[in-house]
Amino acid sequence: MVPPMKIVFGLLTFVTVGMIIGALSQLAIIRKLEDSYGSDSQPFRRLRGLESDGYLQLPGGIPYWNNDKEAEMLRLGYVKPEVLSWSPRIILFHNFLSMEECDYLRAVALPRLHISTVVDSKTGKGIKSDVRTSSGMFLSLEEKKYPMIQAIEKRISVYSQVPIENGELMQVLRYEKNQYYKPHHDYFSDNFNLKRGGQRVATMLMYLSDNVEGGETYFPMVGSGECSCGGSLVPGLSVKPIKGNAVLFWSMGLDGQSDPNSVHGGCEVIAGEKWSATKWMRQKSHV
Repeated sequence: MVPPMKIVFGLLTFVTVGMIIGALSQLAIIRKLEDSYGSDSQPFRRLRGLESDGYLQLPGGIPYWNNDKEAEMLRLGYVKPEVLSWSPRIILFHNFLSMEECDYLRAVALPRLHISTVVDSKTGKGIKSDVRTSSGMFLSLEEKKYPMIQAIEKRISVYSQVPIENGELMQVLRYEKNQYYKPHHDYFSDNFNLKRGGQRVATMLMYLSDNVEGGETYFPMVGSGECSCGGSLVPGLSVKPIKGNAVLFWSMGLDGQSDPNSVHGGCEVIAGEKWSATKWMRQKSHV
């Protein structure tokens, strides 16, 4: 009979160890951000001249900051992290995007919006469904090279601890009155969609407008309390869409398995418009 301890250690696969390291690095990022938030001096002045503490060395492939320009690009001193849940991991980043970045993404997306689709598990192609009733578009590979988009991509990578090349193309969405996205998982339940980059492990959802009533991001399996969702009181946790904020949540647990408790949805918009940008991240390179 195999000793229990050997079984336990056997379960700590490469993926699991990597996820644990990522979680610890993420804690370091949060502590670094908390230290820089609310400083009496200029947000980035505190980083000058601190050779041993002016940057955070991260795992291979993940950017780091090493000067004031890098710190400004990462919005250190403005971004404030708030841990909403550790199982599944959900972190709300206040002031993640500047107002200019929010308006820029909306302006780029507006001329190319079309009816949103969901991924067909058999073909991997987008199909129309009453599960999702928004309008959206994906940024192109060329648009991904724009300086402002590159800055946002790098920021997402640093705060999520996922290499830039593991990210899918960013999607911008608009939800109008009475539109919603029913609860769903971001991870794939089929093999077809795993061929390029593996499983989805995390999602960064960024809010681009706040003139909206309803439209919360809803996690029905999180917590034991109640929350507001599209004008109704429901069990679970919800995040109100506030312009510039972003919520990072993980579809994969520290055991390397897809987490069913990461199910989430977009509550119905009661009034106004909800704009958001989504970045899905994979296990491996998606380039």
